[in-house]
Amino acid sequence: MEHPATLASYACRPEETRGRLVSEPESATRTCFQRDRDRIIHSAAFRRLQYKTQVFVNHEGDFFRTRLTHSLEVSQIARSVCRFLHLNEDMAEALALAHDLGHTPFGHAGEDALDAAMEPYGGFDHNAQSLKVVTRLERRYYQFDGLNLTWEVLEGIVKHNGPVTKAHPFITEYNAENDLWLDTYASAEAQVAALADDVAYNNHDIDDGLRAGLFRIKDLADVPLAGPVFAEVKKDFGEAPESVLIHEAVRRMIGLMVNDLLEETQKRIKDAAPKSADDIRRLGSPVAAFSKNMREHDRALKQFLFENMYRHYKLNRMTSKARRVVQDLFALLVKEPNCLPTEWRDRAGPPNSEETARLVCDYIAGITDRFALDEHQKLFDVQARAS
Repeated sequence: MEHPATLASYACRPEETRGRLVSEPESATRTCFQRDRDRIIHSAAFRRLQYKTQVFVNHEGDFFRTRLTHSLEVSQIARSVCRFLHLNEDMAEALALAHDLGHTPFGHAGEDALDAAMEPYGGFDHNAQSLKVVTRLERRYYQFDGLNLTWEVLEGIVKHNGPVTKAHPFITEYNAENDLWLDTYASAEAQVAALADDVAYNNHDIDDGLRAGLFRIKDLADVPLAGPVFAEVKKDFGEAPESVLIHEAVRRMIGLMVNDLLEETQKRIKDAAPKSADDIRRLGSPVAAFSKNMREHDRALKQFLFENMYRHYKLNRMTSKARRVVQDLFALLVKEPNCLPTEWRDRAGPPNSEETARLVCDYIAGITDRFALDEHQKLFDVQARAS
């Protein structure tokens, strides 16, 4: 099934895909990238994103973003950018929806705890875990483990941040089976999805941080991009409720970042004059990018959020508890794998072995915030019910 002719010559075209590791008949109604997107949406790992931390632990409040709502927001931005640039928006959507599948419960606190626990075995990396989810851990099909996604989507999951110079052991293992060209850049669609992630989490963390009371609008006055936009919104809608001012400012900041991304990417495409998707991969520098000025704004926003949100004492207390939960679960389950649920216990190795540590890591990485807290209570509270 061919994609409409509006795709640019350097876009990822379904009819030019390198295919799937396990050969399958093509769909009569969907392109290969649309099928990838649908498989991701129907996966168990995708559903669990609803109860995984973006910044706030799931039970902290219903109106804060989760990994699932964040992934949907990234998808919307990526699709819009790709449509304007005549790139393959179906593929970008698949990548946006898959990019966080490997994240642990409790966000970066959970990831740091698992990385420390797995240090003797190569550490933990959420990009490598996303690849593992879609190639090994999802077990929904008779013919293969994982989702059997196209080469292009797997490449984008691994390389959306650029060439992989120091690969996690699982990426190295998988790459020996299915060469993903680790030393090149990914497709333009994967690059766009990565930048859409930046646009989404910077702006929406400002939104969530303000609504949580971790900082105030006036604290943003000297922050490039955010300060001038909030001042402009205040001037235009001064009598509006604060919630409306926040929404309008975030909406405008997203628009400014997206427009900058479009302008800079168009300029780079014109200069590089790529004729194919492989030309994009071999350029030696990213084709999708912010301008120098916007990159500076992006760094300033990240620095503000790091100082005023991610290191706020309320989040420090939450992340401290989250790290302890992950550390406790890992230590106990590696030592006593008989405490794992049956389907996991049956695949475990001996206690305290590398085989068991890797399996326990996969188990913990896949569970939700809420389930992790429940499991911790069942395993460590002597008065709690065991099941």
